[in-house]
Amino acid sequence: MPREAPPRPRRYEDACGAAHALDLVGDRWALLVMREMLLGPRRFGDLRASLPGISANILTQRLSELEAIGVVERRVLPPPARVQVYALTPWGMESEPIFQALGRWAARSPRHDPRLPISAVSFLLSLRTMFDPARAEGLRARVGFRLGEEAFIAQVADGRILVEAGSVAGADVVFAGSPAVMAAAIYGGVPLDVLEVQGALAVTGDRALAERFVGWFPLPPKVEA
Repeated sequence: MPREAPPRPRRYEDACGAAHALDLVGDRWALLVMREMLLGPRRFGDLRASLPGISANILTQRLSELEAIGVVERRVLPPPARVQVYALTPWGMESEPIFQALGRWAARSPRHDPRLPISAVSFLLSLRTMFDPARAEGLRARVGFRLGEEAFIAQVADGRILVEAGSVAGADVVFAGSPAVMAAAIYGGVPLDVLEVQGALAVTGDRALAERFVGWFPLPPKVEA
């Protein structure tokens, strides 16, 4: 059951579903906290590390509010971990298309700066958002990512891309670097060999696949300023 949270004033008195959505998750940081759980449960420290601008107090408050409305739940991982994590409920997980639509829409803004910091989860979700099935037509691939201390695997098949946390063992190609470096390669057009010479990126496995992979995620055209 959702937990009780201190009452807070409604922002809007409007029957529109979009207005009610803002009543639920319109507070600063709320959507970004949700974003960080779209690839699975996260510990409090993981959430704070992924959102460097948020204070511990604000993160605690947002998690409490999201838990109260039924978007987030607390879990305890099974042994040997036995640590508390926060996870999106099934209803909370339904929000991913909202993030995808917002991401595609905002990427068209001339003011969007892809050079700003980006979390591992945000980068990987962007792959699911910007993936162009036509560019990967007929291909099947397992692509691994080592982003800091975290590992993720992307599976491409039948015109779809699935991304999840997990071992990169058995991947056709593995990228190792920061999320910002991977974003520079995929969205900034920086050649892989340039990033490798700089020591910012390591690529192991199928080189031809690596070169093709970074071209599967075109950004939408910018609107005129």
